[in-house]
Amino acid sequence: MVDAGALSLLRRHRSAATLLTPHAGELAELLTRWTGDRVVRASVEADRMGMAQRMADLTGATVLLKGAQTLIASPDAPDDMRMQDDAPPWLATAGAGDVLAGLCGALAAAGLPMRDVGAVAAMVHGQAAHRANPGGPVRALTVAHAIPGAVADLLSDGGF
Repeated sequence: MVDAGALSLLRRHRSAATLLTPHAGELAELLTRWTGDRVVRASVEADRMGMAQRMADLTGATVLLKGAQTLIASPDAPDDMRMQDDAPPWLATAGAGDVLAGLCGALAAAGLPMRDVGAVAAMVHGQAAHRANPGGPVRALTVAHAIPGAVADLLSDGGF
Protein backbone atom coordinates (compact mmCIF):
# COMPACT_ATOMS: atom_id res chain seq x y z
CA MET A 1 0.00 0.00 0.00
CA VAL A 2 1.61 3.29 -1.05
CA ASP A 3 -0.16 6.60 -0.36
CA ALA A 4 0.55 10.34 -0.13
CA GLY A 5 4.20 11.29 0.37
CA ALA A 6 5.37 7.69 0.03
CA LEU A 7 4.30 7.76 -3.63
CA SER A 8 7.34 9.91 -4.40
CA LEU A 9 9.61 7.12 -3.10
CA LEU A 10 8.42 4.63 -5.71
CA ARG A 11 11.39 4.05 -8.00
CA ARG A 12 11.09 0.74 -9.81
CA HIS A 13 8.65 -1.75 -11.27
CA ARG A 14 6.92 -3.72 -8.52
CA SER A 15 6.76 -7.50 -8.56
CA ALA A 16 5.25 -7.69 -5.06
CA ALA A 17 1.54 -7.00 -4.65
CA THR A 18 1.32 -3.22 -4.34
CA LEU A 19 -1.54 -0.72 -4.31
CA LEU A 20 -0.91 2.93 -5.16
CA THR A 21 -3.59 5.43 -4.08
CA PRO A 22 -2.87 8.77 -5.80
CA HIS A 23 -5.25 11.59 -6.62
CA ALA A 24 -4.96 13.15 -10.08
CA GLY A 25 -2.20 15.60 -9.11
CA GLU A 26 -0.10 12.87 -7.53
CA LEU A 27 -0.62 10.61 -10.54
CA ALA A 28 0.55 13.40 -12.86
CA GLU A 29 3.74 13.75 -10.82
CA LEU A 30 4.31 9.99 -10.82
CA LEU A 31 3.81 9.71 -14.56
CA THR A 32 6.17 12.63 -15.15
CA ARG A 33 8.85 10.90 -13.08
CA TRP A 34 8.33 7.46 -14.61
CA THR A 35 8.04 8.49 -18.26
CA GLY A 36 10.23 11.58 -18.42
CA ASP A 37 7.37 13.37 -20.20
CA ARG A 38 5.72 16.32 -18.51
CA VAL A 39 2.25 15.20 -17.39
CA VAL A 40 -0.08 17.72 -15.77
CA ARG A 41 -3.16 17.18 -13.63
CA ALA A 42 -5.48 18.36 -16.44
CA SER A 43 -4.12 15.57 -18.67
CA VAL A 44 -4.89 13.00 -16.00
CA GLU A 45 -8.39 14.41 -15.49
CA ALA A 46 -9.00 14.29 -19.27
CA ASP A 47 -8.08 10.59 -19.49
CA ARG A 48 -8.42 9.14 -16.00
CA MET A 49 -8.85 5.55 -17.19
CA GLY A 50 -5.94 5.65 -19.60
CA MET A 51 -3.59 7.37 -17.18
CA ALA A 52 -4.43 5.02 -14.29
CA GLN A 53 -3.85 2.00 -16.51
CA ARG A 54 -0.63 3.49 -17.85
CA MET A 55 0.70 3.85 -14.30
CA ALA A 56 -0.36 0.30 -13.43
CA ASP A 57 1.47 -1.01 -16.50
CA LEU A 58 4.60 1.05 -15.81
CA THR A 59 4.91 0.07 -12.14
CA GLY A 60 3.37 -3.39 -12.00
CA ALA A 61 1.19 -2.07 -9.17
CA THR A 62 -2.57 -1.78 -8.87
CA VAL A 63 -3.60 1.88 -9.02
CA LEU A 64 -6.57 3.30 -7.12
CA LEU A 65 -7.04 6.75 -8.66
CA LYS A 66 -9.01 8.78 -6.13
CA GLY A 67 -11.62 11.29 -7.23
CA ALA A 68 -15.33 11.79 -7.82
CA GLN A 69 -15.05 8.64 -9.87
CA THR A 70 -12.54 6.35 -8.16
CA LEU A 71 -10.87 3.96 -10.57
CA ILE A 72 -8.96 0.78 -9.85
CA ALA A 73 -6.54 -0.25 -12.61
CA SER A 74 -4.56 -3.47 -12.50
CA PRO A 75 -1.49 -4.47 -14.50
CA ASP A 76 -2.84 -8.03 -14.56
CA ALA A 77 -6.32 -7.19 -15.86
CA PRO A 78 -6.18 -4.11 -18.12
CA ASP A 79 -9.59 -4.91 -19.60
CA ASP A 80 -11.25 -5.16 -16.17
CA MET A 81 -10.98 -1.69 -14.65
CA ARG A 82 -13.16 -1.17 -11.61
CA MET A 83 -14.97 2.01 -10.66
CA GLN A 84 -16.75 3.46 -7.65
CA ASP A 85 -18.70 6.62 -8.35
CA ASP A 86 -21.33 7.02 -5.66
CA ALA A 87 -19.20 8.47 -2.86
CA PRO A 88 -20.29 11.93 -1.74
CA PRO A 89 -18.24 14.95 -2.83
CA TRP A 90 -17.65 15.98 0.79
CA LEU A 91 -15.42 12.92 1.17
CA ALA A 92 -12.64 15.06 -0.36
CA THR A 93 -11.55 16.32 3.04
CA ALA A 94 -8.27 16.33 4.95
CA GLY A 95 -7.47 12.89 6.29
CA ALA A 96 -10.04 11.01 4.22
CA GLY A 97 -7.28 9.47 2.12
CA ASP A 98 -5.63 8.23 5.30
CA VAL A 99 -8.87 6.50 6.28
CA LEU A 100 -8.99 4.90 2.83
CA ALA A 101 -5.34 3.84 3.12
CA GLY A 102 -6.00 2.23 6.49
CA LEU A 103 -8.99 0.39 5.12
CA CYS A 104 -6.89 -0.81 2.17
CA GLY A 105 -4.19 -2.00 4.56
CA ALA A 106 -6.69 -3.99 6.62
CA LEU A 107 -8.14 -5.64 3.51
CA ALA A 108 -4.68 -6.41 2.12
CA ALA A 109 -3.70 -7.98 5.46
CA ALA A 110 -6.78 -10.20 5.13
CA GLY A 111 -5.28 -11.57 1.92
CA LEU A 112 -7.47 -10.04 -0.77
CA PRO A 113 -5.91 -9.44 -4.19
CA MET A 114 -4.96 -5.77 -4.63
CA ARG A 115 -7.62 -5.13 -7.27
CA ASP A 116 -10.27 -6.36 -4.84
CA VAL A 117 -8.68 -4.42 -2.00
CA GLY A 118 -9.06 -1.20 -3.99
CA ALA A 119 -12.61 -1.91 -5.13
CA VAL A 120 -13.94 -3.00 -1.73
CA ALA A 121 -12.15 -0.22 0.14
CA ALA A 122 -13.49 2.45 -2.23
CA MET A 123 -17.03 1.13 -1.85
CA VAL A 124 -16.89 0.90 1.95
CA HIS A 125 -15.19 4.30 2.21
CA GLY A 126 -17.92 5.97 0.16
CA GLN A 127 -20.70 4.27 2.10
CA ALA A 128 -19.08 5.25 5.39
CA ALA A 129 -19.00 8.89 4.26
CA HIS A 130 -22.71 8.77 3.41
CA ARG A 131 -23.44 7.17 6.77
CA ALA A 132 -21.23 9.64 8.68
CA ASN A 133 -23.15 12.65 7.43
CA PRO A 134 -25.67 12.21 4.61
CA GLY A 135 -25.66 15.93 3.82
CA GLY A 136 -21.97 16.74 4.31
CA PRO A 137 -19.52 18.12 5.30
CA VAL A 138 -17.72 15.41 7.22
CA ARG A 139 -14.53 14.91 9.21
CA ALA A 140 -12.22 12.03 8.36
CA LEU A 141 -12.44 10.61 11.88
CA THR A 142 -16.23 10.50 11.59
CA VAL A 143 -15.86 8.52 8.36
CA ALA A 144 -13.49 6.09 10.10
CA HIS A 145 -15.98 5.58 12.91
CA ALA A 146 -18.75 4.92 10.38
CA ILE A 147 -16.89 2.06 8.66
CA PRO A 148 -18.28 -0.78 10.82
CA GLY A 149 -21.86 0.40 10.24
CA ALA A 150 -21.22 0.82 6.52
CA VAL A 151 -19.91 -2.74 6.32
CA ALA A 152 -22.96 -4.00 8.22
CA ASP A 153 -25.26 -2.06 5.87
CA LEU A 154 -23.53 -3.44 2.78
CA LEU A 155 -23.68 -6.99 4.11
CA SER A 156 -27.36 -6.74 4.96
CA ASP A 157 -28.21 -5.12 1.59
CA GLY A 158 -26.29 -7.74 -0.38
CA GLY A 159 -23.71 -5.12 -1.43
CA PHE A 160 -20.91 -7.63 -0.96
